[in-house]
Amino acid sequence: MRELVKNDQLVTIVPQDFNNTNRGTVTDVSMKGFKMKLQYKPEGLIKNLICDFYSLTDNGYLYFESYIESIEDNILSVANPVKHRFLQRRKFTRIKFLEDITLTYEDITHNASTLDISAGGMKIKTLENIDIEKEYHVSINLSDEQTIKCRYQLIRVEKGDNGEYTISGRFTHLNNIDKMTLVQFCMKKDMETINKN
Repeated sequence: MRELVKNDQLVTIVPQDFNNTNRGTVTDVSMKGFKMKLQYKPEGLIKNLICDFYSLTDNGYLYFESYIESIEDNILSVANPVKHRFLQRRKFTRIKFLEDITLTYEDITHNASTLDISAGGMKIKTLENIDIEKEYHVSINLSDEQTIKCRYQLIRVEKGDNGEYTISGRFTHLNNIDKMTLVQFCMKKDMETINKN
């Protein structure tokens, strides 16, 4: 564990209920696991239930599953993970994601389809000429239970020979819970893809 997690390292813990996502700083590392001091009260965090953990390191995102051995005030003792994985070095894991969406700005709407997505933004395609200067509202259905609502700011627009526009953009006004949901979603899908290969 000492090679993966170090004192003062920032770690995010994501339980099954994303609303109880928390983060903290590693205070002690041993052969059996590590302790971390949470920034917020450990509401919804339960001992012995598997949670997802991630931390940005020099080698990319460290991602692993483990469980909480004990909770004392804001201090968690976390068991050593059986397996871990370093995800892509880029800031957020980007995955292929195909979904129809609608971009709205006041009374203007544009239909588009997503190509890929990360917690930072997404790439879309559309036949409509979209004003790059405007910031659009968008709802993204990750599943039947999970919908992300935020704003989408266009960064780059390319027009293909077939008249179709490919647009790259970033998310703005994305709250922390939705960002964690997106990070979690992309990591899970990325792991599933890696395990298939």
